[in-house]
Amino acid sequence: MDQPARLARFAQYFSLERNVTIASAAVFLIGLGEELWKKFLPKYLEALGAGAPIIGLFGTAETFFDAIYQYPGGWLADRAGRRKAFLLFVILASIGYLIYLLSPSWPLMFLGLAFVMGWQSMASPAIFALIGDALPQERRAMGFTIQSILKRVPIIVSPLIGGALLARAGLTRGIHIGLVITLCLAAVTLVLLHRINVEVKIADAVSIRGVWQSFHRALKRLLISDIIIRTCEGLTGVLTVLYVINIHGVSAARFGTLIAIQMTTSILVYLPAGKLADRIGRKPVVILTFISFALFPLAVILATNFALLVIAFMIGGLREIGEPARKAMIVDFAKDSLRARSVGLYYLVRSLSITPAAALGGLLWNVDPRTPFVAAAAMGLIGTLVFAATVEERFAS
Repeated sequence: MDQPARLARFAQYFSLERNVTIASAAVFLIGLGEELWKKFLPKYLEALGAGAPIIGLFGTAETFFDAIYQYPGGWLADRAGRRKAFLLFVILASIGYLIYLLSPSWPLMFLGLAFVMGWQSMASPAIFALIGDALPQERRAMGFTIQSILKRVPIIVSPLIGGALLARAGLTRGIHIGLVITLCLAAVTLVLLHRINVEVKIADAVSIRGVWQSFHRALKRLLISDIIIRTCEGLTGVLTVLYVINIHGVSAARFGTLIAIQMTTSILVYLPAGKLADRIGRKPVVILTFISFALFPLAVILATNFALLVIAFMIGGLREIGEPARKAMIVDFAKDSLRARSVGLYYLVRSLSITPAAALGGLLWNVDPRTPFVAAAAMGLIGTLVFAATVEERFAS
């Protein structure tokens, strides 16, 4: 077999359609830059004069923007087209990076955040929609698999580089260098995104209520189970580090190792899970994902040594096994001309619904540190059962 034929088969196997590849590369490049400094932003805010309440408010603002930007991002992608929307989102994020870079004090960081989230949140529905536009139904799970891998590789690599950069140059200068690198990568991304060329049906002039009414009943049922599962995650999301370090007595460095193990596990299972979902259907792998969500908090509190914590975080990594399949289901259920708006509305409803989970987890922690983890496991089991019982196999494949 000649070289072009082998490359064609390789691209076919991994769903490397041209537009999907470009969008996935954009996700990778922006992530490679953002993750250099993203984990260190609380310390940067502190250096700019912010106290703990302000830093907490910054986190809340990030969650809020993530929720309210989803639908407008989908609306723009449907109305203006995928390429124009992507270009706009990168430009908005770049303005935010520049504000971060030039901020003399912490209040301007909130303005910067409003722009930075233009890529992180607004682009998400457009990426979903583009994969739906470019790939047939039976190849979408693999398309989301490649995109998810390229999104998570920077989460492993860039913080290590960013940490070394901060250690060598100091906190503020290190963050500034990271932001300059991110701006350069954003410029490269803009050039790359100009090459996207996907035909999109003319968007229907439909209100947000009309978009909701267009939801397939199976999509609404998936949303309900997804909200329950994400509530499970939200109850302990910010508490896991406290439990591992404060209760189990693990050092911060070893906790970082656990996170790396978790992300590596996710990346390793993506490809086989994506192909499995395209072959046997979406429902079985999504059920496996939801079961992992339920087991992870229990595994964390039941671990009695570091080796068991490693197993627990490997289970945490398995929570991603069905993510490409679940994302493919969302796209499959959406009407073609409303695809990006449907994805945006789905995530708007989900994000707003789970917003109280972290606060509730904090209250339960005060009762007993194990309580939010047990409650999370119970929610995970309920979410799994709701999905298994309500989303029919014929709509999930």
